[in-house]
Amino acid sequence: MASASGRIAVVDYGMGNLRSVWQALVHVAEGREVLVTADPALVATAERVVFPGQGAMPDCMRELEARGLRAVVLEAAKSKPFLGICIGLQMLFEHSDEGDVPGLGVFAGGVRRFPAEKMIAPQGDKLKVPHMGWNEVKHTRSHPLWNGIADGARFYFVHSYCVEPLDRECIVGMTDYGIPFTSAVARDNIFAIQCHPEKSAEAGLALLSSFTRWKP
Repeated sequence: MASASGRIAVVDYGMGNLRSVWQALVHVAEGREVLVTADPALVATAERVVFPGQGAMPDCMRELEARGLRAVVLEAAKSKPFLGICIGLQMLFEHSDEGDVPGLGVFAGGVRRFPAEKMIAPQGDKLKVPHMGWNEVKHTRSHPLWNGIADGARFYFVHSYCVEPLDRECIVGMTDYGIPFTSAVARDNIFAIQCHPEKSAEAGLALLSSFTRWKP
């Protein structure tokens, strides 16, 4: 078994099937241990932490608290390479309109539902919510996790809510779906993205590979 110093911990708080995240990371981790875990001690000793999730924000926050993982996730977000995926991005913000619940407050700003009145495609068709399927992520600034990924590369999305950061400097990716929305943020040791890189073919694997080697 790899030492804890090389371990990548995928935080399991009971929300979503994490096997696809685990499989994709194992594929790019070059033999390092990738562990899906709900054990705060294993998250605390990991070298890198991946914070994914699916489902409703109130359920995710409740389960994170119930499993005793809130404190260790917050500490990881301060101290080691940290990747948030989908709800794992949204939970890093201060508040979500989904269920009117507070998030972890790592980033200033909120989480809003796509506005129904603006869900119109360029050709005039009505856009469905949730936003589901492939869409472009446009780089707003350079970042090591964009290495090898073309500006405008397509990633796979499934979500009805999007983040609205107060600090625009943290935004590293934008996507258009009726409105332009923030699809990736980064600061110091944190990178978080709204799409599912584990389901996003070559671009997603490139991002995960870069994360496993990233030294912020």
